[in-house]
Amino acid sequence: MTGYGSAKGVSGKLDVSIDVKSVNNRYLDCSVRLPRAYISAEEPMRALVQSRVSRGKVDVYVSIDSSRADDFEISVNKALAEAYLNALNELTESFSVVNDISAARLAAYPDVLGVKKKEMDADALAKDLCAVLSDALDGFELMRVREGERLAEDISRRLDEIERLVSAAEIRSPKTVEEYRQRLEQRIRDMLSSVQIDEARLLTETAIFADRIAVNEEIVRLRSHISQFRTMLKGDEPIGRKLDFLVQELNREANTLGSKGNDTEMARIVVDIKAEIEKIREQIQNIE
Repeated sequence: MTGYGSAKGVSGKLDVSIDVKSVNNRYLDCSVRLPRAYISAEEPMRALVQSRVSRGKVDVYVSIDSSRADDFEISVNKALAEAYLNALNELTESFSVVNDISAARLAAYPDVLGVKKKEMDADALAKDLCAVLSDALDGFELMRVREGERLAEDISRRLDEIERLVSAAEIRSPKTVEEYRQRLEQRIRDMLSSVQIDEARLLTETAIFADRIAVNEEIVRLRSHISQFRTMLKGDEPIGRKLDFLVQELNREANTLGSKGNDTEMARIVVDIKAEIEKIREQIQNIE
C-alpha cells in the first residue's frame, strides 16, 4: 500500500529529518538510507519498520545535520611538547640566542596537537533516530488508513455487484438446466429413432447429465467467499495475503460457473463476474 510520513527531531546536537515512503509490493521490502557515519542505527530502524508494517516496499530516508555538533576533540601530546621545549632551551644555551618560544609556536610543531572525532554513543543515537522514525511512521500509517478506507469502499461496491450477478446466475440456472435436458433428450431420441427406447431409463439418464451442469454448489461457495471478504474488510489485522487467496477462490468458482453454464445469457453473467473479480484483484495489491 502506498503511503508517506515525515518527522523531525534531535539527537544531542544533531538535527534529524526522516521521510518514510512506500509503494505496493507483495511482501515487505524495507530499505533504510542513512549517512555512512551513522550506519550503526540501520538495523534498529529496520526492525522498527518491520514491527509496524507487514507489506510494501518501504524506503526510509534519514537526513542528519551535524553543523551544531561539537563532536571533535583536541588532545595535547605533552611528552612531545616537553621534548621540543627542552630542545629549544638547549639551543638557547648553546648558541646564546633569544628564546622566543610561545605556546602558539610550540603547538605548531608536528604532532604536538592531535584532532579526533569524539566517539559516538551508538545506542543513544539509534534510540533517538528510532523515536523520530516512530513519529514519521505515525503519519505514514494515518495516510495508509485513509487510503485503506477508500479501497474498502470501492471493493465493497464491487462485491455488491458480484452478489447481484450471482443472484442473476441463480435465477438463470434452472432454465439452463431444463433447456439442456430437453436438448439432450431430443438428441438421444433422434440418434435412437429406430430403436425401442426405455422411457424411464431415458428420463433418468438425461436428468443425471442435466444435473451435472447445475451450479447450486458454485452459487453457495461464491456467496460464502463474498461474506468472508466483507468480514475481513471490517477487521484491523493485515489481510492482503488472505484476500489474495480469497480472490483466487472467487475466480475458480466463476470459472466453474462458466464451464457449466451452457448458454449465452449465463456466459455473459460469468464474464461480468470475472471482470469485477479482476478489478478487486488489482485493488487488493494495495492492501496490507
